[in-house]
Amino acid sequence: MGQSKTVWDNPAEIIRHQKPDHPVMAFAPQVLQDNARRYVAGFPGLVTYAVKSNPEEVVIQNLLAAGVRGFDVASPFEIDLIGRLAPSAARHYHNPVRAGWEIDHAVAAGIRAWSVDSRSELDKLFARVPTATDRGAVEISPRFKLPVLGAAYDFGSKFGATPDLAAELLAEVAKRGYTPSLTFHPGTQCTDPVAWESYIRVAAEICDMAGVRAVRLNVGGGFPSHRVMGVEPDLPAIFAKIGETAAEVFGESLPELVCEPGRGLCADAYALITRVKSVRDGSNVFLNDGVYGGLTELPIIGNIDRIQVLTPQGLPREEDLHPRVIFGPTCDSVDRLPGEMALPAAIEEGDYVIFHGAGAYSTVTNTRFNGFGAMTHATVMSLA
Repeated sequence: MGQSKTVWDNPAEIIRHQKPDHPVMAFAPQVLQDNARRYVAGFPGLVTYAVKSNPEEVVIQNLLAAGVRGFDVASPFEIDLIGRLAPSAARHYHNPVRAGWEIDHAVAAGIRAWSVDSRSELDKLFARVPTATDRGAVEISPRFKLPVLGAAYDFGSKFGATPDLAAELLAEVAKRGYTPSLTFHPGTQCTDPVAWESYIRVAAEICDMAGVRAVRLNVGGGFPSHRVMGVEPDLPAIFAKIGETAAEVFGESLPELVCEPGRGLCADAYALITRVKSVRDGSNVFLNDGVYGGLTELPIIGNIDRIQVLTPQGLPREEDLHPRVIFGPTCDSVDRLPGEMALPAAIEEGDYVIFHGAGAYSTVTNTRFNGFGAMTHATVMSLA
């Protein structure tokens, strides 16, 4: 494989020295820490990381080093992972549907923040979760939904109560002696601050309907990563809209704000290095990774067009871009990226295609279908 280093300068250096035949996920810890500090400094409340997007231990450790002190955990595995790596951090169990044994596991682990979106699930919490623990009060946050607005896809198709039902749940939570709060998720890859504005206004209406002041308002995830060349997400504008809208509609009853970014925190700290297996008849491009591997979410969210094509010597191919269909390595015909992507006319077998911003929902969803997907990991100083 050639030269071996603990930390590489950038993905191109990995290509020049190792010429890897399997996909490589290059991780830049400094990029992750810088991004996390932007959230901690800019968001007007508590930043919690959605562990599901990338649960690699090195990600958790670098987020802690950058000042993140809360985590959104969606399973007993994630509860235990954060309990081991960050025992003093806040853990919010905001998957609103759980089996009884999962609730019992979380209670034993000391979870004090829950979400819910139905009467049946709320009754399960009432039956199994105390109103307080030796570490403090227990919070239950009804999760509500609105029609999707400005997101890549609709989270409300699976989770979320109507505003009327959320008001009923919130009133019951307060009545039973739990700390009443609210939560929502505007979707994923939201680039328009209005997506949060609409939800926050409805959150205030829900509190009015319930006659309850929400102690905290979790504005969910949905924060975008940088997927499109030349169009960087405007995080300061999103943070400002959230803070301004909450202050306007809640006034003196302003709840503490919480967010739970996943992709928005981790995606841009990774670049996926893939290799061209074949260029079929000078047209379709076959890579050694695809939708069963590190590119699993692209058919759902859309292509990442922040790509580079490099020769085996690590030199860029940039000339004469042409639209190409890109297939993954498996024998399944659905293993293709959506639409077409612009690639150099001179691209050939053995070249490398680097997908920047591939750190979310990639390492954790990688499979070994057809025997492919043997992804390796490398650390880099920068991704440029």
